[in-house]
Amino acid sequence: MDTSPLADLTYGRYSGLCAEGEIAVNIGGVRVVLFGDVLNRYPESRLAELVNCSTQNSELISTLCDDFDPGRKEFYFDRDPDAFKCIIDVYYFDEIHIKRGICPICFIKEMEFWKIDQNVLDECCKSYLSEKEEELKEIANKVKVILEDMEVDQCITRTQRCQRFLWRLMEKPDSSLPARIIAIASFLFILVSAVVMCVGTIPELQVMDAEGKLVEHPTLEAIETVCMLWFTTEFFLRLASSPNKLRFALSIMNIIDFMAIMPFYVVLALTYLGTTSIMELANVQQAVQALRIMRIARIFKLARHSSGLQTLTYALKNSLKELGLLLMYMGVGIFVFSALAYTMEQSHPETLFRSIPQSFWWAIITMTTVGYGDIYPKTTLGKCNAAVSFLCGVIAIALPIHPIINNFVIFYNKQKVLETAAKHEVELMELKSGKETDTRENFEIKFLPLFHHQARVRLEKLQ
Repeated sequence: MDTSPLADLTYGRYSGLCAEGEIAVNIGGVRVVLFGDVLNRYPESRLAELVNCSTQNSELISTLCDDFDPGRKEFYFDRDPDAFKCIIDVYYFDEIHIKRGICPICFIKEMEFWKIDQNVLDECCKSYLSEKEEELKEIANKVKVILEDMEVDQCITRTQRCQRFLWRLMEKPDSSLPARIIAIASFLFILVSAVVMCVGTIPELQVMDAEGKLVEHPTLEAIETVCMLWFTTEFFLRLASSPNKLRFALSIMNIIDFMAIMPFYVVLALTYLGTTSIMELANVQQAVQALRIMRIARIFKLARHSSGLQTLTYALKNSLKELGLLLMYMGVGIFVFSALAYTMEQSHPETLFRSIPQSFWWAIITMTTVGYGDIYPKTTLGKCNAAVSFLCGVIAIALPIHPIINNFVIFYNKQKVLETAAKHEVELMELKSGKETDTRENFEIKFLPLFHHQARVRLEKLQ
């Protein structure tokens, strides 16, 4: 017969009195008989206190359990029996594993009730718990953002209400139809500006200036000016309505927005406000050309309006280890095959491999399967080396690709689930509060524990 604690929970004795040194507990309808000497291995736990307390001390017993039957000497607990099956393992194995399907946040509360320290959790369960806590914090933060958007009418002054309304209009496309229209217009201006920048470099569409130099067509310059006025107005409206100016200024996306706007006005100042002698300087002309090239930074403004691009950025950030392995593999391969190519090609009188550093370029374009053909081996050994380097390059690139794609898919699906869970929790909060949305403080105190389990069920689907 199986004498493990799990077997005791499933086939515990449902009749008869407890022997001396034993304790009978009823966990959610499941009766279990446990040995006192086993429970005393953790003397500060709730079960050990029940074993050592007198059955005549009803006040102490009432603080330790939900109910007590003196005739059967049985203690009743309105707790989760599945979680208790995991918790009882600590008395036998000195460690606890969280069973799959049990909410880790709720399980921690069960451990706190039974007065079991969290240090007995196995390392795999600790990492699993930390991951779920981070996910629930993300949901909580998303819910807080939604609640903040709902508090426009609760602002004290009219200025604050206007500032909050303007912030939602410029920064929250999902908040209203006008906000969505502004977001679409901003997206179109970015595309038009990028197209104008590219089309303006076509010689057939350029015109001659007074000095006989090719410059952009005046129509394209006018379109560019209109786009920049839109970007400038949008940026300063967002800055003026931002609730946290310092955080706004230090945001990466806002820095990109500023870098996309700044070159236009610098070039404008150098062109129309600078003197002729200054503009004739070669260094100033090179600076103007460099600033014009910096206009490509505005294409990154698309990331503000594309959740897919944002997800790709986060996925790459979470895949730094895989990207590092890829660069390491490629670096080793480039060094080895370029050195071999240089050595093998020295016997040929018309060799194109003049030095090992020069051979790096050949190794790069060969291992990445580009193959421009400007430098290539001419000896038999050199060609064999090129074939091996090509195969090794394909393998080195292919190996880390799957984890990177997997990280992207997981993160994208996870963000979708978190956003859906946050919106659903706000709807539940409205129902529970009589169709009235609570403030952020009430949310933290009252509603945050209520959606832990439901959020965990949704997040489990990602596993």
